[in-house]
Amino acid sequence: MRRIRSVKRSVRFPVSATLLRRLALASIIANVAIVVTGGAVRLTASGLGCPTWPRCTDDSYTTTAEMGVHGVIEFGNRLLTFAVGIIALAVVLAVLAHRPRRRGLLPLAVGVLFGIPAQAVIGGITVLTNLNPWVVGLHFLASMAVIAAAYVLWRRIKEPDGPVTPTVPAPLRTLAWVTTAVSASVLVVGTWVTGSGPHAGDHGAARNGLDPTQISQVHADGVFLLIGLSVALYFAFRAVGAARAARAAAVLIAVELGQGVIGFVQYFTHLPGVLVGAHMLGSCLVLLATLGVLFATRERLPAAPPAPAEPVAEPVGAGA
Repeated sequence: MRRIRSVKRSVRFPVSATLLRRLALASIIANVAIVVTGGAVRLTASGLGCPTWPRCTDDSYTTTAEMGVHGVIEFGNRLLTFAVGIIALAVVLAVLAHRPRRRGLLPLAVGVLFGIPAQAVIGGITVLTNLNPWVVGLHFLASMAVIAAAYVLWRRIKEPDGPVTPTVPAPLRTLAWVTTAVSASVLVVGTWVTGSGPHAGDHGAARNGLDPTQISQVHADGVFLLIGLSVALYFAFRAVGAARAARAAAVLIAVELGQGVIGFVQYFTHLPGVLVGAHMLGSCLVLLATLGVLFATRERLPAAPPAPAEPVAEPVGAGA
């Protein structure tokens, strides 16, 4: 019996909370990185470096010498998907091995894991549709959804398992949700701007037909609204003494301003590839900072200890 128990203990391989948080953070970083490398594929006109999917060519799963540097870039980005998936799988296994078992973590970890192949399939569809700009935009937004899920998992790991309680008044929580919705809409419209611009991913790829100047103005208007809401949140949080939420709003404003500067400079300098890539990284940071504000408006309390079991009364005369 003792041997069986020792075997069970050895197979469990318990994972510490610190390791679990580090793996979750690595998953966020990896998913942001693959957005940036995916941008590099498009900005170097390597979107059809592998002209089909899931193979790289009709006869090979890997790039060939005849395909040149574009094939290497596109195939390299496909390989990175496996690395991101391995990290996500490691997070799932770590959640299962963590003791005590944390409720709510496994669905998030599994969601991130399955989101990666789903995002890869959308990426394959972009190739099969010759880089249709609407599908390319959906591919980017799918990556944003995976990043958001990975961030929520990372924050959830750091929290206890008790009930959620707000740290700011209800109207300010509503304003934070409105800001989050506007942030998401700015990301969506940003994909429309990209789909109307020159960086199609391949010289023969179609554009979405929207007027670049007009849709860029719509995008800029959304950014102005987002910055205005963020500034309003900052001062409102300070007015109610919510220091943690105010700091999160200040970080969001700083990221938005940096992203806005990059956006305007790239527009007036005719969209140089380096700045477009920096703008894609900035989009990921805006998303993460927005979610940071949302999390700062609430906190999760420690779980209540289980109630002690009531002693069972012995029947009268049982000890006789």
